[in-house]
Amino acid sequence: MTETTTGGTTRTPEFRVASEVIATLRQDLLTEAMAYRPLPLVETPGRFMRRMPAPIRRYAPWSRYAAVIALAFFLVLFTGTSGSGYLGDAGVLFTGVVAAAPVLMTLVRPVAAWWAAVAMTLVLGAIPGLGGGNWPWSPGAFVSYIAVMVLVTLRTGPRVAGWMWTLTLVLGLAMSVLLNNRYGTNLPEMAVTSAIALTIASSIQIRRSAKAEVSAQQEVTAVERDKRTLLEERTTIARELHDVVAHHMSVVAIQAEAAPYRVKNPPPELEAAFVTIRENAVAALTELRRVLGVVRSADYEAPDAPQPTLASLEGLLANVREAGLSVEKTVTGAVRELPQGVELSAYRIIQEALSNTLRHAPGAAASVEVSYVLGGLGIRVVNGAPTGNVQPSPGAGHGITGMRERVAMLEGEMTAGDTGTGGYEVAVFIPVRHRPEPVAPSGAGPEAGTP
Repeated sequence: MTETTTGGTTRTPEFRVASEVIATLRQDLLTEAMAYRPLPLVETPGRFMRRMPAPIRRYAPWSRYAAVIALAFFLVLFTGTSGSGYLGDAGVLFTGVVAAAPVLMTLVRPVAAWWAAVAMTLVLGAIPGLGGGNWPWSPGAFVSYIAVMVLVTLRTGPRVAGWMWTLTLVLGLAMSVLLNNRYGTNLPEMAVTSAIALTIASSIQIRRSAKAEVSAQQEVTAVERDKRTLLEERTTIARELHDVVAHHMSVVAIQAEAAPYRVKNPPPELEAAFVTIRENAVAALTELRRVLGVVRSADYEAPDAPQPTLASLEGLLANVREAGLSVEKTVTGAVRELPQGVELSAYRIIQEALSNTLRHAPGAAASVEVSYVLGGLGIRVVNGAPTGNVQPSPGAGHGITGMRERVAMLEGEMTAGDTGTGGYEVAVFIPVRHRPEPVAPSGAGPEAGTP
């Protein structure tokens, strides 16, 4: 079966396989040859390093670098003393550095280090008598070449190891054919030794990758488990809130609606009071359902109803006035639209402060001051001392805590405390960054763009 390309030529399956193989070789050993991939530091010290003294254990993350540098230093000594007695000191140093350079390159550019090892083989193989009959790899070059392939395999994977081993055989055969086996060859020793070394290195790399994947999967599983536990806890909280609060609020709403019919000829003020009670109960149930929706589900979508802002403040004040609280409002400064978060937080802070007045200072009057200043928004809610025979309701202090949390979230400031005359004062300042008006580009105007 053949495949026809766009140009009209046919491509056999063998040709496609060969193209894929060549593309893989190019990707592994050519395209990414000079990729900068520094050797990762050791995250968890091994048992040997944990037993070392503290000054040495401090450098445990660099242990891999130290091992590679030590190997390179060993190759400098080993290569310079193996079969090179006729070379001078400069020649000994040169051969050692040439053999050690590819090993050091594996620290930052592993694939390029293998190509450097190939070049090292050609350079040292061209020095007559260096290997003492071992050609093209002298003893030092042999060890360096094997070490480079093992280090590269540990950094990349089995596929690159297969390419390196195959091309090593091609290199050895090509050099033998070009020189007509004039010097003999140690290619068989290289083929067998490198095959064993690369098999071991590939097994280590595969095991290491598998452990990393298992660890990553365990982290994902732990995160999902934590999310599930949190969702279960939130569901339990939502169920308790519903059982404790929603039932009683529903009873209040029903009783407030039925109460006027239980009294013969009730006065209009009483009917209006029960209507207000029912409206407040229904509004509280609506807010409660919204909160329960957020608590029950991590991906809860809020309803499309707009959140209250300072523009809705008159409705809030009318509501508390119907509940019996005498409240006055004062607005200073140029009223302007503020960010949604600031508007909502300001509304909720005023709402909570007035609710606290109703609960803890029955019969007291309150005043609300809203100040629009250049740097932000100021809020001040003050109530007088409680009057009458109605006892204040006990509180746990969660309202003040909630107000402080809202102010802190907006990087504002808040003070709350007694006024000294038996009343209570809440003062808040929320900073609002000035947003400059967009400037029209030069030449733009009402007539810009008109024909």
